[in-house]
Amino acid sequence: MSEVLTAIMLLAGALLILIGAIGAVRMPDLLLRMHATTKAGALGAGLIAVASGIYFTSPEVSVRAVAILAFVVLTAPVAAHMIGRAGYFTGAPLWEKTLKDELRDNLDRTGHYLHSGSPQEPGDDNDSQRQ
Repeated sequence: MSEVLTAIMLLAGALLILIGAIGAVRMPDLLLRMHATTKAGALGAGLIAVASGIYFTSPEVSVRAVAILAFVVLTAPVAAHMIGRAGYFTGAPLWEKTLKDELRDNLDRTGHYLHSGSPQEPGDDNDSQRQ
């Protein structure tokens, strides 16, 4: 029974990683490529790690599989966010059919930071007027 479950999880994990690789090649811009590879890659690697933990019934292997799963699930979204942020700030082109770019008006490309709301003029102190 555990061999069948392991085989199903291994095949599903490999299929998801393959779908992520195809998405990396076929998607039109950086952000869509990262979305495809991060989601499918993290889930695929997680399924493969869990399958190895099920197949090798040793507690050491199971603990390592859970640690790998936790590491991949926690670090993949953060890494993708940082790569996407760097790509956006450096001017990686968006797909021509992109409908919204809500960051464009709030982005300071020289300082690489975002304004919250409308940019304030130097010396404009709205916080003291609110009190």
